[in-house]
Amino acid sequence: MQYIELGRTGMKASRLCLGGMSFGERSEDFHQWTLDYESSREMIAYAYGTGINFIDTANGYSRGTSEKFIGRALKELEIAREDVILASKVYFNEGKLSRRAILREIDGTLQRLGTDYLDLYQIHRFDYGTPAEETMGTLNELVESGKVRAIGASAMYGYQFHNMQICADEHGWARFSTMQNHYNLLYREDERELIPVCRQYGVSLIPYSPLASGHLAHPVWETGSERSRTDSVRRDKYDRAKENDMEIISRVKEVADRYEVTMAEVSLAWLFSKGVAAPVVGGSRISHLEGALGAVNLRLGKDDVRYLEEPYRPHEVVGALPAPER
Repeated sequence: MQYIELGRTGMKASRLCLGGMSFGERSEDFHQWTLDYESSREMIAYAYGTGINFIDTANGYSRGTSEKFIGRALKELEIAREDVILASKVYFNEGKLSRRAILREIDGTLQRLGTDYLDLYQIHRFDYGTPAEETMGTLNELVESGKVRAIGASAMYGYQFHNMQICADEHGWARFSTMQNHYNLLYREDERELIPVCRQYGVSLIPYSPLASGHLAHPVWETGSERSRTDSVRRDKYDRAKENDMEIISRVKEVADRYEVTMAEVSLAWLFSKGVAAPVVGGSRISHLEGALGAVNLRLGKDDVRYLEEPYRPHEVVGALPAPER
């Protein structure tokens, strides 16, 4: 495994981050494809054994049980707290990013994870209803109190991220060090504005859905898995551009065959070629992680990168939330 500093935090994270959305209790009206505790523990143990020291989750994943599973597993596996980088998120909760909500939600997250501090606390979306000063000031309080070592953001528009960084600078508060945005070979809209802003501020990219919910790991659109059959969010993100996306997927398969590696490795190696620090890789089987690990050492040539990118056509924005109607 290779490691990289997250922003300017001094924290050295593995080049692959283990995503926690696959962990937690199943729900008929939420995620029906998540792993039970024993399977989650097995996945965490395998990931840590490969050198992955970076785990990402959120307060809303499986209604908090993802955090519970991760915290319990780390304790049972006797993994020292200082040996892992734990990240979680806040927004999809009552009060979103208000001061009251953030202070309430961080305590719940810490309790569920069984720790007294988070390495990285991320806002899950942009909150149109809360002033940036309120959100950034509260996050800075968490950093100063020691409950949080660094802060990050997730999917939003470039101008929103820029304005929040300016707000932090104007008050001498902690800046965002990471951006967990929606970025992969099938969705590249953030290359227009958000990613350049991140570069401007020295922010590390740790994109979610780096394999486009599995589409970039298989030569066919549907695999028959439980997630492909039940995950409506997955369908909403990608089905509308299926025709164009399949052109890209076929090229990923071609390049993978030429290098004799998995499609997941090619898709992740492309992200590394674009300067991504640590894509968040999930999965419901250990084989999903096995099929991704080689990406860290795979170097695509410039011609490969151009070939993979060539078919892409502009997509509708998916991830950043639109402004509410007035």
